[in-house]
Amino acid sequence: MPLPVSFLTPCLWLAPMAGFTDFAFRRLVEHYGGVGLLTTEMVHARGFLEMRRRGIQRQDRLFGIAPRGADGATQHRTPLSVQIWDNDAAALEETAHILLSELDIQALDLNFGCPMDDVVLKARSGSWLLQFPEKIAEIVRRVVLAAEQTVPGTPVTAKVRLGLTAEQICVLEVAHAIEEAGAAALTVHGRTTEQRYSGQADWEQIARVKEALHIPVIGNGDVRSPWDVQRVLKDYGVDGVMIGRGALTQPWIFRQAQQLLEGEPESVWGRVPSAEEQKALLLEHFHLLRQYYSERDAAVTMRRFAACYGTGLPNAKKYRLRINTATCEADFYEAVQTYFPKGD
Repeated sequence: MPLPVSFLTPCLWLAPMAGFTDFAFRRLVEHYGGVGLLTTEMVHARGFLEMRRRGIQRQDRLFGIAPRGADGATQHRTPLSVQIWDNDAAALEETAHILLSELDIQALDLNFGCPMDDVVLKARSGSWLLQFPEKIAEIVRRVVLAAEQTVPGTPVTAKVRLGLTAEQICVLEVAHAIEEAGAAALTVHGRTTEQRYSGQADWEQIARVKEALHIPVIGNGDVRSPWDVQRVLKDYGVDGVMIGRGALTQPWIFRQAQQLLEGEPESVWGRVPSAEEQKALLLEHFHLLRQYYSERDAAVTMRRFAACYGTGLPNAKKYRLRINTATCEADFYEAVQTYFPKGD
């Protein structure tokens, strides 16, 4: 299934990040605008299926996603994708069918790029599978078929790395296998598994993949400013850019990049949200978490997102240190009222 044009206008995607791209953070990014596709934290297929068999409905990584309406119509302003991972094609196929049947999502993404030991070494999944293009192709084919049978027209995308090590670069072979198996687009993170998030992303390798494929190729790695977005689109010819860690400290980066690409002056795209706006969103973020989590869990979860707020405050460091010690609702509100401007 071809990738909808809307996913590429704008051509800026939020990367799936475990522990970060939950429903509240996605809402924050969507508020600022400029993002073409939101992605959940990655969901383990067999873990998801086992929880369902045991009757456990608490699926934290799927919180906040509306159920699919009877007519299948979307309820999101921005397209939403769920990223799934496993090395079991049957489990991924079944998970794809359930997710698309029950949730209001517009795409599925297959993870062949996670570099973490629990996924790579213990589960033999994520970027471990880059060694086996045929296995990846089988997974893509089966999930694409499941998606088409469940909600026709739903695109299936994939995310990969360059290879396990610098001596085992295999991304071109894997990319061809993914394309031939029917994926609608491919995201390439320009690092190896061995690198994890160290060193620099190799955008020359990403450009080689773009030149070799006919489906859209999205580049990922070391994009931390609107200028970076403009540069990689121009220099490497990719169809879009996926932003991960750069969005954690500036969730408005997508809006800024879109405005820069549209030719707006820096006086427009360079504007950082005011302290008052950041405060309002910070309070809304916490309120959203309290709908699903206990007082303590919500306060502790906010620690992950402390860096998303406080930009421009003269005492931003003190605010973040205080948030990182909050263990209850009172602690959280005390930190906000102490360091942000007074007001409603």
